[in-house]
Amino acid sequence: MLQAVIFDMDGVIVDSHPIHKKAWRRFLDSVGKEVPEEDLDFILDGRKKEDILRHFLGELSPEEIHRLGHEKELLFREEARAELRPVEGVEQLLSSLSQAKIKLGVASSGSDSRVNFVLRQLRLLEYFSAIVAGDEVSAGKPDPAIFRLTSQKLDVAPEQILVFEDSVSGVKAATAAGMRCVGLAEASRAESLREAGAERVIDHFGGFSVTQAHEFFSAGANTPV
Repeated sequence: MLQAVIFDMDGVIVDSHPIHKKAWRRFLDSVGKEVPEEDLDFILDGRKKEDILRHFLGELSPEEIHRLGHEKELLFREEARAELRPVEGVEQLLSSLSQAKIKLGVASSGSDSRVNFVLRQLRLLEYFSAIVAGDEVSAGKPDPAIFRLTSQKLDVAPEQILVFEDSVSGVKAATAAGMRCVGLAEASRAESLREAGAERVIDHFGGFSVTQAHEFFSAGANTPV
């Protein structure tokens, strides 16, 4: 029986991927690192800040990661203040799930400060009874640790949780944690999420209801959502 829903944040709750790309581009330019546009897609796969920094800049000390991560965070906030918007339909879905007494959580690879900043900016923070950020776990997605910790904070067993994810690593992490997962992606990325373990893929939350979530859960993996 469905008892809780966990949302990734970037690309699921908030349409932040374009903002992230701009912020990372500005940051990498500021440190003299030239990166082809297609290589920036690495940042969209649900990775922790530390993993992204090391991917582009090589091995870094904890002090360097903290300093550079803070610089990138400031750039993100600059971009976000003008462009931050929720994903289509997510506000209505959060309200409906909350009214139905389904517990809600966030499992994001972003830093705690950024996750809370975004949710406050969008006035969505009040919906969530558990929020786990990337700096609360040692291993990022696709490791399932972040979803297991969110499950513990919600006090709901993994098999009673539905996850919404938009990245391959996130889908893999959710399913490895024993949770059922619905992917959120446009048609060009849908198959990669299915291959990662998403039982269904939708392109937005418009029209996705609490009733559909319950029916999907009770009828099994072959029921369309």
